[in-house]
Amino acid sequence: MKNTKKISLILGSSSPRRKELLSEMDFDFTVSAIDVEEVFPEHLQKEKITEFLANLKAEAYSKSLLENELLITSDTLVWADKALGKPKDDLEAKQMLQTLSGKTHWVISSVCLKSNHKKKVFSDQTKVTFAKLSKKEIQYYISKYPPLDKAGSYGIQDWIGHIGIKKIQGSYTTVMGLPTHKLYKALKAW
Repeated sequence: MKNTKKISLILGSSSPRRKELLSEMDFDFTVSAIDVEEVFPEHLQKEKITEFLANLKAEAYSKSLLENELLITSDTLVWADKALGKPKDDLEAKQMLQTLSGKTHWVISSVCLKSNHKKKVFSDQTKVTFAKLSKKEIQYYISKYPPLDKAGSYGIQDWIGHIGIKKIQGSYTTVMGLPTHKLYKALKAW
């Protein structure tokens, strides 16, 4: 990891989950939230959407990167025959969770690494199977664990993940919003 010791990491995200994961990887970093409208071309699907948005966030970073700085941006969505991003309100959150209830979907997270001389974008996908959720369980979750900042209206690390997820195939941290195993490999190679 000696290569990353020379690099000053900047997390371009206000996500508490991404901050937590990067901290747990024992990296020193600063946070610079990037506010962009997460709009993508309609023809894009699955990882092409998250890759587009991770890159969009990197391009929207307003400061010039210094020689030793590396910006990390990321995007996550739930794919259940269509893209499920962050819900706009509790009603949409309820509809999303009803759609996911008793079914299997994909969670896709993409990362963009950008310095002043190169850029790399990569993705990871995890298959998630939910148990059948009752209306009461969905309502409880929405009222107790606000889902408006979470793709697909849920956080795997929250109550609903503990009681409602039957199985995952792939990376737990990808579902949280940052594929740490792939990020670590990319930072080592940087």
